[in-house]
Amino acid sequence: MQNKFEQYNKEVMKHFLKPKYSGKMKNPDVIGRIKNNMCGDIMEVYLKIDKKTNKIKDIKFQTMGCAAAIASSDVLCELAKGKTLQKAKKIDKKKILEKLRGLPSIKMHCSVLGEKTLKKAIEEYEKKIIS
Repeated sequence: MQNKFEQYNKEVMKHFLKPKYSGKMKNPDVIGRIKNNMCGDIMEVYLKIDKKTNKIKDIKFQTMGCAAAIASSDVLCELAKGKTLQKAKKIDKKKILEKLRGLPSIKMHCSVLGEKTLKKAIEEYEKKIIS
């Protein structure tokens, strides 16, 4: 019988087993939350924004999902931290997959979930500062 984690490469397992950005953030400027209705994964991304530079000064995530969803969340945070909101908006599933060195095709939706959750958080923040 195959171990269910054998489908993942070392990079995915590293981010799944020891995520650097996992956890709830106290007093975030904004939270992005998306649920994938197909698989049931839920991802939340917390952002603190430097108001002067418009850069993401801190980012965390909480994800209820599989190893690929957790690894995608961690990599997403790694890619976004320190970037301006404009640059962070350009982070897509392709960049997440590159950083993870790929995912099994049945798990590709996890990288899409990461992309959508970050974009939702940024949109929510922009709505908040405009109003």
